[in-house]
Amino acid sequence: MSCESSHTHDHHHHEVPPPPSDGWRESGVRVIPADNLDTNTAQTPGMNRAAAINFARVGAQKLWAGTVTIHADAKTGAHHHGHLESIIYVIKGKARMRWGNNLEFTAEAGPGDFIYVPPYVPHQEINALKDEDLECVLVRSDGQAIAVNLPDVEPVEKPEAIKWVDPTHQNLP
Repeated sequence: MSCESSHTHDHHHHEVPPPPSDGWRESGVRVIPADNLDTNTAQTPGMNRAAAINFARVGAQKLWAGTVTIHADAKTGAHHHGHLESIIYVIKGKARMRWGNNLEFTAEAGPGDFIYVPPYVPHQEINALKDEDLECVLVRSDGQAIAVNLPDVEPVEKPEAIKWVDPTHQNLP
């Protein structure tokens, strides 16, 4: 049985294009080895990004995916990613996120946690551990990598801790 449910429906009824001349051999699924990531991508001081999936590497039209490492006891400068939505999945370490016009809000995430960053939100990633790298997978909603550094942001001294609860779980005990 296929991984796809027989109950899925394409409500848009898109016309399926014909297969490419190579029968998907070279233009189908791509596996990008961990030791073949591209560090020639938009960088933010305090972190190292490496692209796995983007337009230049695989022809991705609507996604950018890669890794990000923040070294022990390090943090990025304030930045945003323009019109892009970002998803961060924590593999190892503890992420402390700060966000807002003056980075006045904060929350932490550990291994297995997901972080969602909406478009244009000023934010800062902080490695909350002094002796271990923070390693994450990063996915963005476009094939381009946009990082707009915000050197003039003055962070508040004591940010407000935020615990987010999604709307479908707000009324549960």
